[in-house]
Amino acid sequence: MALMTCDSGRTMAETVATHLGLPLLPTRETWFACGEGKIEIEANVRGHDLYIFQNVVGDQDERSIYDRFVMLLHAVEAAALSDAQYITAVTPYYPGARQDKRKGRTREGISAGLFARMLQSAGADRVVTVEIHNDSIAGMFNPSQSHLENIFLTKQLVPWLINEGHHADVVVSPDVGYLENARIYAEELSADLAALSKERDYSQPNTVFRSTLIGEVKGRDVLLVDDIIDTAGSVEAAVSELIERGARNITVACVHPVFSGPAWDRLTALKERSIAEHWSFKLIGTTSVQHPNAPEWYSTYPIEPLVAAVLEKINLRGSVSGVQNPDRG
Repeated sequence: MALMTCDSGRTMAETVATHLGLPLLPTRETWFACGEGKIEIEANVRGHDLYIFQNVVGDQDERSIYDRFVMLLHAVEAAALSDAQYITAVTPYYPGARQDKRKGRTREGISAGLFARMLQSAGADRVVTVEIHNDSIAGMFNPSQSHLENIFLTKQLVPWLINEGHHADVVVSPDVGYLENARIYAEELSADLAALSKERDYSQPNTVFRSTLIGEVKGRDVLLVDDIIDTAGSVEAAVSELIERGARNITVACVHPVFSGPAWDRLTALKERSIAEHWSFKLIGTTSVQHPNAPEWYSTYPIEPLVAAVLEKINLRGSVSGVQNPDRG
């Protein structure tokens, strides 16, 4: 078993390597003045079971999601050409995961499938990701070439929420699409379940023009859960709706805190509003996406121990489901 990383994935890779008691292979990533890049593996990987890390979103550097993804392709191909026996790309946030269908419009691509084909063509035997936006993306990989390993986080995250004092009377899903995941949170927390029906304008990116609450939140502490928070427009609308419906305190938790564009401004405004109006607003994300300069009121759940345990099970051909869900063994 061997580990290596692209530069944008180094923070996570170093932590996972520490948990596994393994060194990171030396690599050299180069970016040319014209914008091209390459990566060199400065160690022998012939015959290795090799795991390559990359974080395609986050504030760890100035590279774009496409820069980082193409560098991952370079790394995978470099490993394949260096005769690594088995190559796994580890990218907690799967790029293009929200572009998994055409949403009623016919003249656009399905980027989730495009990225799957690119990783396969570069030489990846497996892609490991965390709580992918749509499970059907696994079917976009050709099983004779590569497959997707989706790490399910909820069973690990809920005990941490309890230990950190994040209790809730009701768990709210921001849309009906995430309702089944929210149901698991509610069951684990012994809380009630509610949902917001979100109506989007797909002609405009990141635009929600109406949310309708299904359930009761008046006088109750709410845990609002989602897989991805991008510009935080949905969160802003959801929190406002919940407060107007009488919610007492609100904790927002997500797996992938992308927080792009106006997100931090919107989230900060919610925090300031909660102070002014005397209700509690808490924000939780995971280390799936790195935010080195996040404010002190933002809490992070470290996913590296779970990722390390999953990679070890893969290497030993053990049960991955048993690691993600201890109840199943």
